[in-house]
Amino acid sequence: MTSPGRSLNTGTRAATLLVVAAAVCFGTTGTAQALGAADASALSLGAARIVFGGALLALIALAIAARTRRGGVTGTELCAPSDDSPSAPPRAPGRRRSPAAALALVIVGAIGVAAYQPTFFTGTHENGVAVGTLVALGSAPVLTGLLEWGVRRKAPGLRWALATAVAAAGVAVLSGILSPAQSGSGASGTVTVVGLLGSLGAGASYAVYALSSKLLLDRGWPPTAAMGATFGAAAVIMAPVLLTTDLGWLARPGGLASTAWLAIVTVALAYTLFARGLRRLPASRAATLTLVEPLTATVLGVLLLHEQFTASIVVGLLLLVAGILILTITRRPQRRI
Repeated sequence: MTSPGRSLNTGTRAATLLVVAAAVCFGTTGTAQALGAADASALSLGAARIVFGGALLALIALAIAARTRRGGVTGTELCAPSDDSPSAPPRAPGRRRSPAAALALVIVGAIGVAAYQPTFFTGTHENGVAVGTLVALGSAPVLTGLLEWGVRRKAPGLRWALATAVAAAGVAVLSGILSPAQSGSGASGTVTVVGLLGSLGAGASYAVYALSSKLLLDRGWPPTAAMGATFGAAAVIMAPVLLTTDLGWLARPGGLASTAWLAIVTVALAYTLFARGLRRLPASRAATLTLVEPLTATVLGVLLLHEQFTASIVVGLLLLVAGILILTITRRPQRRI
């Protein structure tokens, strides 16, 4: 007979693999841009990714909801897994599921998704890709952990802090910021306050939509519904932004192929996997696991884009892997005789 502890560990491992798989999907974004839409501006491509990917997620959620209604299954029955299921998230006893509160979480999450795009690009424009990406990706797990701590009154733990620090160090090495040739990568050769605030804003935006999604899942929302509502609303917010950009790249075959990949793989598939994993994991842990994204992007850059494979890349990848292993490897429980 399987013990509850072993079932819990199995569910956590499965959730971890789902989040890592989502991060691998995220990591293909840069390669898709380079291969099919290299002439698209970052803001235009980012907006297209959210608009089309968010619309696809919303359509999937609506289709599943319609099929469920035809099958005679109520929303409550669909949302609440059985208590003896290994993948069932812990329930909060006595919590009232207010529709207004859920709507507020959707809106807050959508604002976080939409805000990530301009804040991230502000950071990379002001301080360069290396510094901007480092601050945004490195700060996201930390800010997510702090926000979750403040909202849920539960500290992420020392193990999470160590894993996040090691993985963030790997991101720093991969970004090239520690290399003298890359240290001044901004337009003026200096790091600006506006750029830092933009990158930190991107990290905070990620924290907001990750935690809002987690709270929706804890309320019993299915992963497809939580992501469909959040990213569908974000698509509405980002549509005007997309229309203000130069869309000439979107009319070319490469641009269409890249947009399709970004919408289907890096949004619809990735965030469905992410939400399914997030059901079982704290938002802070999931945020640290998504640092697999720069690892994937680096490997794809070397293999497909023929980027230079340097010693710093090896060190950065090893640090990222070490951080993920610190977070995920647990001691096997002793068997009772």
